[in-house]
Amino acid sequence: MKTYRGDRTIDGLMVTVDGRPLDPRTDLLALSRNGFEWSYEGPEPAQLALALLADHWGDDARAKGAYQAFMRQVVANFGNEWEMTDADIEAALADMPTTR
Repeated sequence: MKTYRGDRTIDGLMVTVDGRPLDPRTDLLALSRNGFEWSYEGPEPAQLALALLADHWGDDARAKGAYQAFMRQVVANFGNEWEMTDADIEAALADMPTTR
C-alpha cells in the first residue's frame, strides 16, 4: 500500500510517495510552473491532484479525467501537513461520481 505525504518545511514544500519525491507529471499535463501546492483551488493544487491520481491509478487518461474534481474536493482541503494512503484515496474517490 502506498502512502502519500505532504509537508511545508523551512526548505519549501515536500510531497512524497513512500518516502520518495512524487513525480509532478508535467509530461502528462503542465498545469503549474511553480510545482505543487494545496489548501486552495488553483493550478498548483491541480498539478498535485493530477500527480496523485496518475501515481495511484497508473492510468494517465483516467487521472486527466478526474484531477479537477479531486483537487476541489480533496487537495483544496488539505492542511499544512497531510497523509493519504491508497485506501484513503479510494475512499475519497468513492464519494465523487465523476471518478468512478
